[in-house]
Amino acid sequence: MSPLAPPPDLLAARVRDPYPYFAWLRRHAPARADRRPGRPTVWQISRYEDVQALLMDARLSKDPGRVPGYVAGPTGLNRHLVHADPPDHTRLRTLVNTAFVPRRIAQLEPVIGDIAHRLLDRVEQRPHVDVIADFAAPLTFRMICAILGVPPELDTAATRDTLMATISPAGEVDSVQAERDLHALLDSLIVTKRTGGEQSGTDLLGALVRASDDSGAMSEEELRSTAYLLLLVGHDTTMNLIGNGTLALLRNPAQAALLSAPDPAPSLVATAVEELLRYDSPVRDATFRCAAQPLSVQGEPIAEGDIVSLLIGSANRDGTRFPDADRLDLSRTPNDHLAFGYGPHFCIGAALARLEGAVALPLLLRRLGPVQPAKPVDELPWRPARVMRGLAALPVVRI
Repeated sequence: MSPLAPPPDLLAARVRDPYPYFAWLRRHAPARADRRPGRPTVWQISRYEDVQALLMDARLSKDPGRVPGYVAGPTGLNRHLVHADPPDHTRLRTLVNTAFVPRRIAQLEPVIGDIAHRLLDRVEQRPHVDVIADFAAPLTFRMICAILGVPPELDTAATRDTLMATISPAGEVDSVQAERDLHALLDSLIVTKRTGGEQSGTDLLGALVRASDDSGAMSEEELRSTAYLLLLVGHDTTMNLIGNGTLALLRNPAQAALLSAPDPAPSLVATAVEELLRYDSPVRDATFRCAAQPLSVQGEPIAEGDIVSLLIGSANRDGTRFPDADRLDLSRTPNDHLAFGYGPHFCIGAALARLEGAVALPLLLRRLGPVQPAKPVDELPWRPARVMRGLAALPVVRI
């Protein structure tokens, strides 16, 4: 078998368990080209050193418009900071950044704890619980709704479904209807802010609307795109952290016992969250990048216009950077994982994700008590998303 042809069984298992495939890439093809007729070439970069360097490399562009025919996301909702190079990226990030500075996020800790307790109160007597649907999804969506200023009546499972439909694989949902529903939702939110129907005054979406209207700091398309981006990734990534992290802990009961103690040391909780981010990263592949000019990685020539996929999940399991990388160690230090990216596009919501994980995971373990997955781990459903890695459901049963 050619060293550039991975074993079929590793390819087939990539959604459920990508880590054997990533290990194969790091060993045999650290810069591997995926070439398919009629599609742009996609380079998969798998080693930590390369991924970290390229996350900062100005020769890579975040603008999907550089790749003809590439579909970046829902129509009319792609002019946001994740799909922008400087100076647009700098301008858009500055407008959003103030809502996510660590000192402001730290003030949300009691709010997160209160929401988490109330969600767990609802399931306390149930023999079966879905960690995603009953806890991780509503908790994380409620928090990003609070930050943005989304009215309570839109903080629903139906709204979450509308958002998640936009990142579902082709054929799983009616993409045209999903986009239509999403645009209607976003337009309704923006109109509400403009007309003063939601008297929040200091929420992020209201501030962005004012920036758009008063100074022209954002175009209407950028405003709508940014609202979509924040609603989606502010929910999806942290939901994945809680879901993936809970499963990792259930599969490593000795480690889970450290975190489920009545009062785990804050230092342990902090290192545990970092290790769970590393071990099964909620963002499997870095968001879109393409070569703005020719470059070389691991001796392989990457042409201008080629897509460069930086495999964060693989980099975070690279044994040259993390000793015994496939072992979960909640006390691991140092832990320079790349789960939030690196460089100018470092995740703007990192502080929020860390805080939600630090509050939610120990509380979930204590409140649920001894539980185990309600079905074999190999049968748990994973969402086949383009960038994210997350469980569609995590049913557990008390033991």
